[in-house]
Amino acid sequence: MTVKAMRHPIHSMLGVAAVALLASAAGAGCAEESQGKGAESASDGESRELVGNPAPDFSVAKISGKGGTVSLKRLRGKVVVVDFWGTFCEPCKKSFPKLQELNAKYADNGLEIVAISEDEADDKDKIPAFASEYGAQFTIGWDSDKSVAKHYKPQTMPSTFVIDRQGHVRYVHAGFHEGEEVELDKELKGLLSEK
Repeated sequence: MTVKAMRHPIHSMLGVAAVALLASAAGAGCAEESQGKGAESASDGESRELVGNPAPDFSVAKISGKGGTVSLKRLRGKVVVVDFWGTFCEPCKKSFPKLQELNAKYADNGLEIVAISEDEADDKDKIPAFASEYGAQFTIGWDSDKSVAKHYKPQTMPSTFVIDRQGHVRYVHAGFHEGEEVELDKELKGLLSEK
């Protein structure tokens, strides 16, 4: 199993809320896009500890679709991509269309994408417009109290966790890099072929 990390790690995570606050103030908020081939293996970072272990269960309010909640437990038996993002995140504007391409390609084969916004309450109203503008037809959730992020410990925005049918974290991608969707596609294809 491999763990992926961004090429330009940011400061250690003091809490997603703190990172989001600093990011908003700085006008950034997420990993800068790197040139070249995808992400490199992680040498540190708390999110890598999840690889090979059961993914922490969660239940978050759905912002898209019919409302209600989405929980990881109810998705058992599917390959699940959990993507942490925010409307403040520039690379998320590039990652969302790539996630939608994967959603269109593999949804009928058992893929479920859940994009969990780490936006603050003041920015909650921006979430549906962002999802619509960047073509997201997958599930959008909102981590209102940051409890999901507390368990997953995303290193930056976006951070993507790939979970197999048995509910184990198999891959982690921190940040978005051009061409990363090719690697993610290979990972998903492999996991979807497992029974």
